[in-house]
Amino acid sequence: MEGMTGILRIWLEALRPATLPAGVAPVLLGTALASADGYWLPRAAFICLGFALIAQVGSNFANDYLDGVRGTDGSNRTGPRRAVGAGLIAPQVMRRVAICTLVLAFIVGLSLIPLGGWRLLGVGFLCVLAAWCYTGGPYPLAYNGLGDLCVVFFFGIVAVGCTYYVQTGVWSVEALCLGLGSGFLTNNLLVVNNYRDREQDQAAEKRTLLVRYGLPFGVALTYFSASLAATVVVGLWMRGYGATVLFGLFPCAWSFILSRRLSRIRGSAEFGAALSNAGRVVALYSILLAFGLML
Repeated sequence: MEGMTGILRIWLEALRPATLPAGVAPVLLGTALASADGYWLPRAAFICLGFALIAQVGSNFANDYLDGVRGTDGSNRTGPRRAVGAGLIAPQVMRRVAICTLVLAFIVGLSLIPLGGWRLLGVGFLCVLAAWCYTGGPYPLAYNGLGDLCVVFFFGIVAVGCTYYVQTGVWSVEALCLGLGSGFLTNNLLVVNNYRDREQDQAAEKRTLLVRYGLPFGVALTYFSASLAATVVVGLWMRGYGATVLFGLFPCAWSFILSRRLSRIRGSAEFGAALSNAGRVVALYSILLAFGLML
């Protein structure tokens, strides 16, 4: 029994529960915007949520496997341990589980085709492909400074836009802007992670934006992300969505405070707390802004 409990704990850790708000937030925002515009399809919203969460988990497993076999997540890692890098799960086992999880996400996404048309087949395939190519393939995005762009595009624009589209049947400027704001705020999680791992990434030739342009650039990027997210909130209010959307400014203000503290963080425990807080900002932004939109 203890052995089974230990195995489950290892897989739960590899699943990275702290990253799941990044999958929930855009679906919640896209659904709230659709509801504010007079549409709400619970079935479509739940399918989008299922796809987002499963794809997020599959991406985490793929990242664990691919970074592990590259040697990026070795014994000198300062952040949370990774299952393959720490020798807790065999690489071939993690590889099979990652592929199966991403295939499952694609299958779940297929049920959106009757609601949004065949073009969503291409979107789903692109999402699953990006989940693997983020750290894998002949040109891994995260190793070539494109990880941030990938997060903003898929966890922001695509996730919010498609969630809105399958419920309304149309694309909108508001959904695009909301996707940008949410995506950049979500990307702060990646910035904090890369800030912590800059030395290890540089040694592993993982050329993140912080490796390329330095730590001050990372701090500036978090400020920009919070500013953009706040601008989106004000823009929605100015376009007639009601003053209640301004609730979304509170987590943006918190994000500014976290950005100011980032350069003073030292040690694994403090970075862990910073990552948790960045995740809470994303969760609060989606919850408060969604609440404001539906009001």
